[in-house]
Amino acid sequence: MDKELLARFDARIEAAGYGSRSEAIRDIVRDYLVQDDWSTDDSQVIGTVTLVYDHHTRLLEDKLLEAQHDHHEMIRCSTHVHLDHHNCLEVIVLAGRAGDVRAMAETLISIRGVKHGALTCTAACSGL
Repeated sequence: MDKELLARFDARIEAAGYGSRSEAIRDIVRDYLVQDDWSTDDSQVIGTVTLVYDHHTRLLEDKLLEAQHDHHEMIRCSTHVHLDHHNCLEVIVLAGRAGDVRAMAETLISIRGVKHGALTCTAACSGL
């Protein structure tokens, strides 16, 4: 491996608190495998959808709840946080086939009134 590349890697993993290169490489490999799981629509995965929205938006909360109830088999839990008088944050944990979880996240994020949404992808821990 190129010395400059290795030096940059060592500096980065030290700043992140890794005790050794092998620990950092282990996490990089795991992340690579999780990305691979998400690239196959049929892989069983876990993901979190984080939404920020204005709860005063007409019918928004009803639409969010309806979408979740329509796909209740994928919902593991949700947490609702009041950020201020207008804004709420909701985190929804989804489990299922990667393609279905992605589609559900896109449905939730695209509902009118959602200011920001993001899907964070991880995988069921088998094989990691």
